[in-house]
Amino acid sequence: MNKTVEELKPEIDALVPALQRVRSEVGKVLVGQGIMVERLLLALVADGHILLEGIPGLAKTTGIRSLAAAVHADFSRIQFTPDLLPADLVGTQIYRPQDHQFVVKQGPIFANLLLADEINRAPAKVQSALLEAMQERQVTLGDRSHRLPDPFLVLATQNPIEQEGTYPLPEAQVDRFMLKLRVDYPSREDEREIMRRMSRREQPRVEPVVDLDEVRRARDVADAVYVDAKVEDYIVELVFATRQPEKVGLERFERLIEYGASPRATIYLARAAKAQAFLAGRAYVTPQDVKNVGLDVLRHRVLLSYEAEAQELTSEELILEIFNTVDVP
Repeated sequence: MNKTVEELKPEIDALVPALQRVRSEVGKVLVGQGIMVERLLLALVADGHILLEGIPGLAKTTGIRSLAAAVHADFSRIQFTPDLLPADLVGTQIYRPQDHQFVVKQGPIFANLLLADEINRAPAKVQSALLEAMQERQVTLGDRSHRLPDPFLVLATQNPIEQEGTYPLPEAQVDRFMLKLRVDYPSREDEREIMRRMSRREQPRVEPVVDLDEVRRARDVADAVYVDAKVEDYIVELVFATRQPEKVGLERFERLIEYGASPRATIYLARAAKAQAFLAGRAYVTPQDVKNVGLDVLRHRVLLSYEAEAQELTSEELILEIFNTVDVP
């Protein structure tokens, strides 16, 4: 039975402080980058994978490692390289001569939080090994499927500027990331604090402050956050505007957008908006929640045409124009 907003609010008020403790604990190590921390928490609550894109040295890996340390969960880090094999990720079957049987040796993917560092440095055969895990939360080895731990999240990083030795991620895989976040340089004040804090030999340590049971409860409560029918219509209109921009008065976008967002965009917009409302301490979603998460949900799902690239346009610019054009309920 669905709970009312009034029934849900006390549960939210009881759980949100735990996630605030995670934010504070990560802040011991991570200076600034507030949006990145918020999105990592949102991905944790919404049970969605996240892709962080930015140049080296912006604390993408540090942020993910700090989140994993603050949550009492199994954590694996895999450095993706051109010579990585699928078995290095998911595991393999090993022949045991004592009893003439094959036994499964699980790979590092069997963890709650998987850091896929520089994910675009591995070839397609390795990326394909991630597809089943990201979508089905399972891995097939031989003739058996093995469930991954609950929760299971892929937190991936990639470098957008260095193309030597990198492979573009398949669109089918990119679409499985709930969020894609662009990580930018810290401010001048944050950089000064980074210098002061990290130039010491003794580095701050992150302690676990939340266990997996609290994470699962937060996910269940966030999933029950109320979404009004008008907000649902708003989400659908936004996604359809990426496919049929002429219907909202953006006829010129027909030549600029090659492919609009997939149905996963609709699902992830709703889930991310509910998690955003939960983190804000509310039991209902507002259109502003959808706007707050919209760019990170849609930026990697709207594929531009050659004409748009020739004009040096970005998917972010077009998505922001769509948000400014579609009527808000």
